[in-house]
Amino acid sequence: MDFRFSEEQQAAVEAARAVFGGVVPDGVPSPSLVAGAVADDFDRVLWGKLAGADLLSLLLDEEFGGAGLDAIALCLVLRESAKVLARVPLLESCAAAAAVQAYGDKELRGEVLGRAGAGELVLTVAAHGRTGHDPAELAVTAQRDGDLWLLDGVQTAVPWAHNADFVLVPARTSADRTVLALVPRVHEGVVLTEQISTTGERLGELRLESARVRGRYVLDADGAWPWLRDLLTVGTCALALGLGTAVLDMTSDYTGKREQFGHPLATFQAVAVQAADRYIDLRAMEATLWQAAWRIGSGAGGALPVSGDVAVAKIWAAEGVRRVAQTAQHLHGGFGADTDYPLHRYHAWAKYLELSLGPAAAHEEMLGDLLAAHQLG
Repeated sequence: MDFRFSEEQQAAVEAARAVFGGVVPDGVPSPSLVAGAVADDFDRVLWGKLAGADLLSLLLDEEFGGAGLDAIALCLVLRESAKVLARVPLLESCAAAAAVQAYGDKELRGEVLGRAGAGELVLTVAAHGRTGHDPAELAVTAQRDGDLWLLDGVQTAVPWAHNADFVLVPARTSADRTVLALVPRVHEGVVLTEQISTTGERLGELRLESARVRGRYVLDADGAWPWLRDLLTVGTCALALGLGTAVLDMTSDYTGKREQFGHPLATFQAVAVQAADRYIDLRAMEATLWQAAWRIGSGAGGALPVSGDVAVAKIWAAEGVRRVAQTAQHLHGGFGADTDYPLHRYHAWAKYLELSLGPAAAHEEMLGDLLAAHQLG
């Protein structure tokens, strides 16, 4: 069994490192120092560089200008992006485009995918439901009206909603099926209200008031939403891993140089043990992430549905990134709260990633339901 990444996946990592190498995590005001959003838009310059390096089209087929790679390649790039807190809708836009490719018709794929892969069209996904705790697919209703679909409901905390061109919205039909509607940001019946995340970034409360969407913009194939939700969740785990890795490296560098009683902090047993525990967290986050990403990309079977592996990965990601950030704050002392030092910003992003698409407890409950429904052994 070969656990090494392929040459194409490794090439994606190298391209990502070249693009993200010049990104400064403190490139926008600290969320601790401003009352509103840290910026009105995402990093468009960086977005252009990602497009130029073909990193926005990793999951797309060659006919749409893509590389035809899998979820592992995307997660490798996402991991690099989180190390520098890259302010781009990389996960959301790539995942939405992949869903259109997998479940959209030929006309929609031709209209959307080439432009999305080139960075000309920005996509995002409404995946948090009405409150952030209820299933996203139950927050909006979809009713067929001839060649149109009528959408009503509210989705909260939609990332990059104010800057994306389209929002992919899960919605429930009267037949108890979930469809995905590609809704233009500027559209009759679409109302966006600003929300602010712990990171200081703008989120959007998306209110759909009898919004009418043409049929070809609605993905109604069975399994589209669970597949997209799993991809988004695994991508969030990759972001958590990248962030946690950067934070532990930052902590190692600090405790190796900071002296107390004439010795570096890193030489004290209590400090070394805490850092070692967090290293174990990161390795567990990594192992569970690649297992889930491999199953999504390969379609391989297992004792449980792929959502079980995704739940395990998110449990480790949510708990692990929280512990890594908290330990880093503790070992940095006062520097951890200094707004001239980037650690506080990583802590804010860690909290967002911990709760995004469900905290550990929600995924533990989901995993319990799967174990109850599937006899193992």
